[in-house]
Amino acid sequence: MSRRELREHIFKLLFRVEFNAPEDMPEQAKLFMADTEDPINEEDAAYISGKYEKIMEHLEQIDASLNEKTEKWTTDRMGKVELTILRLAVYEILFDDDVPGSVAINEAVELAKKFGQDEASGFINAILAKFV
Repeated sequence: MSRRELREHIFKLLFRVEFNAPEDMPEQAKLFMADTEDPINEEDAAYISGKYEKIMEHLEQIDASLNEKTEKWTTDRMGKVELTILRLAVYEILFDDDVPGSVAINEAVELAKKFGQDEASGFINAILAKFV
């Protein structure tokens, strides 16, 4: 599976956080891995789960960073899709040494084009530019 496909799966799993209680997320992760259209091999599943768990470990810090960098926008006002994309990208920028900041931004913009509202890609780009 390509890095882009892996990132998309991480986004989809992370998106479930907005609709499920924290104690339900381990079961949601299992369901997610079982319910994908294309089967996810063990190596890719481990990568997706591992990155998801790392994001969740840093979620408070990620949200605090987002709230610091945005003007007139807080994480509780953002659309769920945009917030999820931002969380993934901010994690990659701040905590993942394997992903260059420019790649994290580009991939976030692409996710926004695919899953977000019409203006989402510009919104995502403007916020993430403040992180690099």
